[in-house]
Amino acid sequence: MISAAVSSPGGHAPRQSSGPNRRFQVPHSRRGMSWTMVLAILVSLIPYVQATIAPLKNLAVDHEQRDGQGWAALPEQETERGTAYRRATSEDSEDTTETPKPSKTSVRPDDSESTTKSSEHSKTSASRSITTTFSIAVGSQTLSSSKSSSSTTISASPLPSILDSLVYDFSPGPNGEASPCPTFIQSFLADPTFEECYPLSMLFDSSRSFFEAQRSLVGITRTLDATCAANATLCTSYLNQLAQNLTAPENCGTDFGLGQSTVVDIYNAMIAYAPIYSTGCLRDPDTEAYCYATAVTNLTNPSATYIYFLPLNKTLPGTTVPTCGYCLQQTMALYQAATADRRQMIVNTYVSAAKQVNTICGPDFVNETLAAEAIPSSAVDVPVARWLTIAFPLLLGAMMWLT
Repeated sequence: MISAAVSSPGGHAPRQSSGPNRRFQVPHSRRGMSWTMVLAILVSLIPYVQATIAPLKNLAVDHEQRDGQGWAALPEQETERGTAYRRATSEDSEDTTETPKPSKTSVRPDDSESTTKSSEHSKTSASRSITTTFSIAVGSQTLSSSKSSSSTTISASPLPSILDSLVYDFSPGPNGEASPCPTFIQSFLADPTFEECYPLSMLFDSSRSFFEAQRSLVGITRTLDATCAANATLCTSYLNQLAQNLTAPENCGTDFGLGQSTVVDIYNAMIAYAPIYSTGCLRDPDTEAYCYATAVTNLTNPSATYIYFLPLNKTLPGTTVPTCGYCLQQTMALYQAATADRRQMIVNTYVSAAKQVNTICGPDFVNETLAAEAIPSSAVDVPVARWLTIAFPLLLGAMMWLT
C-alpha cells in the first residue's frame, strides 16, 4: 500500500520534505482514511469466516463424550442381548434348531368341538363351513375351510415394535419414589421424530417382533425399507441428543451410572445409529437385496449376522464363519470409516474383527487398522473463535498505532 511505502522502519510517518518531491507525499488524513477502509473490510469478512466454519459442525457427531460408568454392557450381561448373539456364545455342540412357537396364540375352545361336529355332520350338510382364528402378536391369520371349498387370507403384518419386550427393572429415585426412566422411555417412543427415524440399531435388542420378522425375507425387507427411508443426517443428530437426554439425572441417569443393562443397551443403540444404518441399508448390487436380509435368512450360516452387532460394542465370536464377498467387504469398509469418530463403540471391536475376517477370507480382504481420527466440531469451533477474539483487538491496536 502507499502508506507502507512512505513509512519509516519504525512504523512512524517521516517528516515532510521541502523539495520538489513534496507533491508525492500523502496527506495524513488520506492515510487515516485508508486504514479505516482496511478495518471496515476486515470487519465485514468476519461473518464470511464464521459462515465457512459453520458447515464443519456436520463433520462430527454432536454428542459429548461421557465420563461416567457403564460405557459398555457388563460381561455377564452380554448373554442377555440378542437371540442370535446368544447362539454364538453358547456351547458349539448344540447343532439342533428349535423353531420358536408363535407368541400370543389363542384358540377358542368351542372351535375344536365345532370341528368334530362338522366332520360328523358333513354327510348331511356339505355347505357348512368351519372357521378357526389364530391371533399372533406380529400379525393376524384367518383360515376358513369347508368340505366344498377352502381359502386362506393372510393380512399384512405390522412393522416390528422397538423395545416391545423391555424388562423394567429400574432403580428407584433418591427418595424411594418410582424411577423416572420408564416414563422417559415411553415419551421418546411416542415422539413422531423417533417414529420417523425408526432406528434399526434399537431393533436388535429387546424386540421380539423384530425377531419374528426376520424369519422371512419379505418381513425383514419391509422392516429395512422403513428404517432406510429415514433422513440419516437428521436422525443421527436427533438420536445423539436423545442419548444425552437419556443420561440426565431427571431421566435415566441413575440407572445409567449404575450400569443397568437395559439403559446401557438403549444408550449404545442410540449412539450406534449411524454405522448400523449404513450397513443395514447396504444392498448387494447383483441381487438388489439388502445384505442384512440375505445374512439373517441364511439358515446354513447363522453366524453371518454377527458382523452387524460390532457397533453395539459386541466382539465377533470366535465361532463366526463370515461369508466372504461384496457385502462383508463393504460392511467392514463402512465400519472402518466409522472408526474415525473415536467416540463410536466400533473403535473397540473393529480391529479384532478385521483380523478374524482376513484370517478366513484372505490377507488384505479388509483394512485391519482404524481410520484417521476426525476432528470433532468442538475442536474446530473453539480454537478459531478464540483466535478471532484475541487477534482482532491486536490488529485493531496495530492499525491505530500506525495511523
